[in-house]
Amino acid sequence: MARYAASRGSMSLGEDARTHRGLAVLLAALATVSPFSVDTFFPSFPAIEAQFGLSAWQMQQTLTAYLVPFALMSLVLGPLSDALGRRPIVLVGLATYTAASIGCAVSPSFAWLLTFRVVQGMSAGVGMAIGRAIVRDLHEGPEAQRLMSTITMLFGVAPAFAPVVGGWIHVAFGWRSVFGFMMLIGITLMIVSYMHLPETHPEERRSPLHPGNLARTAWRIASHHEFIMLALATGLTICAMMTYLGAAPAIVLGLWHLTETQFAWLFVPIIAGFIVGAWLSGRLAGRITGRRQVAAGFTVSLGSSALVLLLHAMIDPLPILVQEVLIGIDAVGVQLVMPILVLRMLDLFPMSRGSAASVQSCVMLLTGSTCIGSAVPALARSLALLSAGSLACTAGGCALWCATLRTPH
Repeated sequence: MARYAASRGSMSLGEDARTHRGLAVLLAALATVSPFSVDTFFPSFPAIEAQFGLSAWQMQQTLTAYLVPFALMSLVLGPLSDALGRRPIVLVGLATYTAASIGCAVSPSFAWLLTFRVVQGMSAGVGMAIGRAIVRDLHEGPEAQRLMSTITMLFGVAPAFAPVVGGWIHVAFGWRSVFGFMMLIGITLMIVSYMHLPETHPEERRSPLHPGNLARTAWRIASHHEFIMLALATGLTICAMMTYLGAAPAIVLGLWHLTETQFAWLFVPIIAGFIVGAWLSGRLAGRITGRRQVAAGFTVSLGSSALVLLLHAMIDPLPILVQEVLIGIDAVGVQLVMPILVLRMLDLFPMSRGSAASVQSCVMLLTGSTCIGSAVPALARSLALLSAGSLACTAGGCALWCATLRTPH
């Protein structure tokens, strides 16, 4: 907590935010804006398609329209927080997100819905991108890994609840009310952040706000050979799960023949795997090397995804429970990998961690949006194809990680 204590002079907004647990809860809550924006309206896909006369591919672009600006704005949010401080960027981002959610709720056409989804994507990343920089503002080494793992465990509950809550809201009040729920999330987090979010990046540590310098810093980070390989490895690794998450409406409603209120059947195993993986990562911090943890994570993820693909080829249909268990184990492996890769990328640029976090988020999200917008619609025809896509993503991430181990330092 030494670095935290050193910055106490700039953090005077309440004792709760100065504790490890309180800060973890706050950062995890801010990070939930993104999964709630993506997952909550999955049960509403058929209703929105019917109202606006859309194809399944067109409806899938409501995710792409969100994720692409989400990714690109992550390049801006981190550097802005390096220059202006973490707290004001979070507050402005939440205000913008709230307004965009209102726009989605009252959209008269699909074009307007896509437009406001773009604005949601531009603003929803403040908690996720800047939260990582806050962790690194306060801690190093095992302490940083433990805090990030704690945040991940708390944050991991949101994607499991989001489609369940969205399903019940949709059934009771219709699809527009789901975006009204997102508006309430934005308002609530804006109030809580105003009251309790500490400023962890004091003025004496800030970089001047020069767009040219920020662009050069981002390019310097993005063109770093090891960094970009790690960022692509992170993006492909998380795509192992995004393949399933992006195809959630097709899986739950089409392939598993469940209802709008039963999205938990897919999301709970994945999120449970993330939480278990994050807990294991926290327990392993300082006990084994990061390299050994990543190797263990890829072994678990590759083994489980290969097994589920093999079973799909042998058993048709494969029982849903078997699929849930193996997908959950896959998620454990993914989460063992992610914190180590992220921290290693940030450590490559200790004086520009906000910018590094932004570039990392951008690469990961662009990879994910490409997967969801292009690959998932083609793979969602069968569970075997989705399993093959997930396995290919994990294998690609593992290959890039192995390539970084051979990179001279």
